[in-house]
Amino acid sequence: MSIPLWSVVLASITIVLIFGLAVIFGRSEKETMQRVGHFYSVADAQFLRSINGLLGPTLVAGNRVETLLNGDEIFPAMLKAIRAAEKTVTFQTYIYWSGSIGHEFVDTLSGKAREGVRIHVLLDWLGSRKMEDSWIQKMRDAGVEVEKYHPLKWHTWRRLNNRTHRRILIVDGKTGFTGGVGIADEWNGHAQGPDHWRDTHYRIEGPVVAQLQGAFIDSWIEVKGDVLDSGEYFPELKEVGPHLAQVFKSSREGGANSMHLMYLLAITAAKKSIHLSMAYFVPDRLARDAMVNALKRGVTIQIILPSGHIDTTYVRKASRGTWGPLLEAGAEIFEFQPTMFHCKILIVDEIYVCVGSTNFDNRSFRLNDEANLNVYNRQFAERQLADFKADLARSKRITLQDWKKRPWTEKALEYGLKIIRPQL
Repeated sequence: MSIPLWSVVLASITIVLIFGLAVIFGRSEKETMQRVGHFYSVADAQFLRSINGLLGPTLVAGNRVETLLNGDEIFPAMLKAIRAAEKTVTFQTYIYWSGSIGHEFVDTLSGKAREGVRIHVLLDWLGSRKMEDSWIQKMRDAGVEVEKYHPLKWHTWRRLNNRTHRRILIVDGKTGFTGGVGIADEWNGHAQGPDHWRDTHYRIEGPVVAQLQGAFIDSWIEVKGDVLDSGEYFPELKEVGPHLAQVFKSSREGGANSMHLMYLLAITAAKKSIHLSMAYFVPDRLARDAMVNALKRGVTIQIILPSGHIDTTYVRKASRGTWGPLLEAGAEIFEFQPTMFHCKILIVDEIYVCVGSTNFDNRSFRLNDEANLNVYNRQFAERQLADFKADLARSKRITLQDWKKRPWTEKALEYGLKIIRPQL
């Protein structure tokens, strides 16, 4: 008996869908499935030995890390560094949209390329969809090497869910920048209103810049195949400041779960306080349990998240559905009121700071390529804490009673979003 054509087509579509869902929602091979024990504090030397041994590369001394708040400080510093470039510029970003600041970066990079500076630009295909194609051609005509990370092609569809979320700029192998900012007009200004996002970026000098360069070249090799290993990219770097620091990267191919483990280690080692500024916060059970256990040890936890001013409303809804255990255990959760809150900063016990591109969600922990700067220095942590308190003054606290009183329609939506939390 012959099989109807429609049933063959339906079966084929079903198989493709099942396979696609398995690829998208499949569990990482190295996914952490066990809790991390509380054996030492962040101030204990064992904490540094453990993160050096488990994660790597090791924290190195002699760095200077400068904090830059919002577009008014971030973009001028980055553009000034590019204009001062003598040999090389390596630049990687997720968000690159059309607008005045994007146009200025294109003109500046193109101008330096015409002067003979070797410039490599890596843009995430998905994050740069709003960028004008003519800008890409303008940079290439000037001599800039521009590549797109995981563009949509028939033979690369399995990679579509793996994005590069790293934000890296390095000039002459000596001066680096990283943090949360994207290249778009939304980041202009000083977070004065809904059209001007709140974010923090960092200017870095010292030996740790080589680790940041390594994170860029890790992505460049994957896309382009070229190894940039000359002295123009890795010059001798002397100690220039007081900060003990480390650039830690993760990727789906090279250990996506490592970033998740780093956050778990830091939270579990907390003895006094955890201050978390986060653009997208959808913690899994392991992360929630680690934070609840910290609260039970007497650790104070304060979290600042976006309010209704957010570019992805469904992520905020999914986030709010996870707050119950944290609020019940005593965590203090706040929503930043003036504008979109795009910071990604963890401060533990007022001495350890983790900043960079990583959000507190499964997408950053297991799906995206990320890069974070970890700084172990009390004065640096105090500065970040001062900025945190300034943001706190512009935020509204959400109490357990507030959370319980949210409408049933919101609760229903949060419940429905559980199925896609692994993708958020």
